[in-house]
Amino acid sequence: MKKTKIELLSPAKDLECGIAAIDCGADAVYIGAPAFGARAAAGNSINDISKLVKYAHKFWVKVYVTVNTILYDDELGDVRDLIKKLYEIGVDAIIFQDMALLEMDIPPIQLFASTQTHNYDPERIKHLDDIGIKRIILARELSLAKIRDIRQAVNAELEFFVHGSLCVCLSGQCYMSHAITGRSANRGECAQPCRMEYTLIDGNGKVIVKDKHLLSLRDLDLSAYLNDLLEAGITSFKIEGRLKDIGYVKNITAYYRQKLDAIIEHNNLYQRSSTGYSVIPFEPDPERTFNRGYTSYFLDGKDEKISSIDTPKSKGKYLGTVLSVDRLGFTIDTYETIIPGDGICFLDEDGELAGMSVNRVEEDKILTSETKGIKAGAEVYRNYDKSFEDELKKECTRKIRVNITVDETGRALCVTAVDESGIKISKTFETQKTIAENESKADETFRKQFSKSGGSLFEVTGVKLNFKQPIFLPIKAINELRRTILELLEKERAKKYKVENLELRVANSSINKTELDYKANVVNKLSLKFYKDSGAEKIEEGFELQKDFSGKTLMTCKYCIKDELGYCPQNTDEKLDEPLYLSNGGKKYKLIFNCKDCKMEIIHS
Repeated sequence: MKKTKIELLSPAKDLECGIAAIDCGADAVYIGAPAFGARAAAGNSINDISKLVKYAHKFWVKVYVTVNTILYDDELGDVRDLIKKLYEIGVDAIIFQDMALLEMDIPPIQLFASTQTHNYDPERIKHLDDIGIKRIILARELSLAKIRDIRQAVNAELEFFVHGSLCVCLSGQCYMSHAITGRSANRGECAQPCRMEYTLIDGNGKVIVKDKHLLSLRDLDLSAYLNDLLEAGITSFKIEGRLKDIGYVKNITAYYRQKLDAIIEHNNLYQRSSTGYSVIPFEPDPERTFNRGYTSYFLDGKDEKISSIDTPKSKGKYLGTVLSVDRLGFTIDTYETIIPGDGICFLDEDGELAGMSVNRVEEDKILTSETKGIKAGAEVYRNYDKSFEDELKKECTRKIRVNITVDETGRALCVTAVDESGIKISKTFETQKTIAENESKADETFRKQFSKSGGSLFEVTGVKLNFKQPIFLPIKAINELRRTILELLEKERAKKYKVENLELRVANSSINKTELDYKANVVNKLSLKFYKDSGAEKIEEGFELQKDFSGKTLMTCKYCIKDELGYCPQNTDEKLDEPLYLSNGGKKYKLIFNCKDCKMEIIHS
């Protein structure tokens, strides 16, 4: 039976981060292009992306580049030229949002539909599949049941976020940042209004909740659901974080590498999509790097709090409860080891996140520069773990296992190398060999020198010698044989790696809709043509081209404030006087609740 290849997909803020992710076990990495990526602050030069591609492909790791913003007419030529350059340097796929790419004259590079293409609606997903899109990155809000249904309906590969920050709005449907600041999320410039403080007001002007981060969600952690996702049809497991630091990427990549390897080891239905193994010099722990607390979101039914309304910042790992406080510090009930240099945080008496650095630790007492705001009974978290951060600075290494056989053939030696993927290379070397006086020492020298892999990407795990008589060669000569055969093997591996091309079927697609509103994100002539050719007759221009936002839906959320605060009508008879409003900076936003579909909309007033 053919095994299903599964992929661990890690973020790369830059070249250094991408290489670290690969070394920690990523099967693929995604990185921002010089421009037109959904994280404008995470762009990279063509030269750096080329270096990443060359390094990644040594391990058959794939590199995907994000060109996932909506595009204006005067940018289309630049985008076309950019994609051509990315194709020429061997990038494996483009992650895109704007349908203009499907109308461009671009090389046959694979196209992956970003979550920004709003891959929540089954009809929308089926349309992308009919076009011939290689992979569809599904919306984070989907349940396992819905993922199973999608898998049955489409042929495309399915990718799903399993870890990292969550957007409160359905991806590609958030216009709040642009409405407030002029910085569009669909242009890679989100001002993160979902992390701001809001006051919730009822229809009579009564304050229900004051100055809380009511739209700020916890971070996603689906590490306990990897088997379920595999069975539902997901084959690419994505870690969010193109703005995260290198330590975070190393930690989370290594953590999910261990989880997926354990599944592969105990289930012969699956195999890794890349080659090599990683040596991790630390014990991965997602709670010890950036996190706002974790949630499984809506994957298996919402039965937990999913917001982080007290703070949008990282709280880190829970340490324990404060027992007593004096002017020098405080004592804490904890099993964790706390050291000088750690950063700790807590909610003060006003409900605000406060923090401080640890100066000294004396037995169970934490000495700090100040103790303002901390009280007995406070829950304390560590949001900077000095010991762990020091561990994360150590380099991970990635190697490919190879076996070497040396055969004596007349006056020559034939050296054969076979790697873990079955790639094989042989070369016959004419050499001045002499019969060894000490057989065991001669064999030991051959094995020892051939087992050294130096700075190559290989680890020699086995050496077999087929000699009629013990042979003596100088160590320098043996080393040269080894270097040569490993260099040839690396070149042979490079020949075996092929970047797949794309075959689109745009002319045969239909969206089964005659009218599209601004949420289709049409802001250029090519995407307009795409939708017209797909059957749409009336198409509203995109939000970013409009001047009047009155009455427009700024966010559509699966997350519901009423439910989060305990006012869901399905669970309680207690009612709020609606309509409800969110207030921030003198502006009010009306909330509309669609209880049938369990969605909440935020409306521009």
